[in-house]
Amino acid sequence: MVLVGAPIEAGAGRRGCLMGPDAYRTAGLAENLQALGHRVQDLGNLVPETDAGSKPPNGVVRNFAEVAGWTRVLHDCARQLGSEAAFPIYMGGDHALALGTVTGQAASAAAKGRPLFVLWLDAHSDFHTFNSTESGNLHGTPLAYACGLPGFEGLLGGPLEHVVDPENVEILGVRSIDAQERELLVAHGVGVSDMRAIDEEGVAVLLKPFLKRVADANGLLHVSLDVDFLDPGIAPAVGTTVPGGATFREAHLVMEMLHDSGLVSSLDLVELNPFLDERGRTARLMVELTASLFGRRVFDRPTRSY
Repeated sequence: MVLVGAPIEAGAGRRGCLMGPDAYRTAGLAENLQALGHRVQDLGNLVPETDAGSKPPNGVVRNFAEVAGWTRVLHDCARQLGSEAAFPIYMGGDHALALGTVTGQAASAAAKGRPLFVLWLDAHSDFHTFNSTESGNLHGTPLAYACGLPGFEGLLGGPLEHVVDPENVEILGVRSIDAQERELLVAHGVGVSDMRAIDEEGVAVLLKPFLKRVADANGLLHVSLDVDFLDPGIAPAVGTTVPGGATFREAHLVMEMLHDSGLVSSLDLVELNPFLDERGRTARLMVELTASLFGRRVFDRPTRSY
């Protein structure tokens, strides 16, 4: 597997996410994966392309040129890694990195003649367009962009050649959706399971049908894990906390089921803001969840000495 750092914070509303990739390294991401028998290569941190001429399509969008530069380099990186026998883990950085990672993975999936499915583990749906966003923060737009919605001119210098079918997207754990996003999600047939659905039915019941659809379609599965998917009581290091998120066991169960499915082909780890963390507890939890995705079982987990 290949670790790729993307210290982007231009898509978020507060500073700190650029420290995310190094926090994952410090928390032992590579070492935990190696302990499970995986070969790990760390490509270091990417550097965004620069284009002083990039201008936003409207006055609301913030940091457009910098986010566009990140989108281009991440798209090219994901497209290349997706064509190789590699499992990329993109370490963010804010969720704007998915503007490039998801679209790049979609392009490589199309080259293989296989559909890309996306599991979006997030408190937010991130389905705004440049025309619907009120904050102008581009970490709230990547899913809409990857699904081919209009109004994203300039991010890659042209229209997306390969988009994700909105019906191949499942958003799990959401608990904050703006009115305009809700209309777009319904209109395009995106799968959405909010925290009430998790409370009433449980994550296993909700996740199994989606994984079956991926398997039946011979699809590739990209997982995008936002820190705010988790309840802030166990994962405080995020600038967009929303109460009532996934519990420790719910999150681990999702990862364990994903491992059992054998379907996941790429992963985003996003929105970790170490400046807001408590002695690295959120970074360590995200590393533990990644280890569960790659096969760590309950019996494999290290125990404390009492």
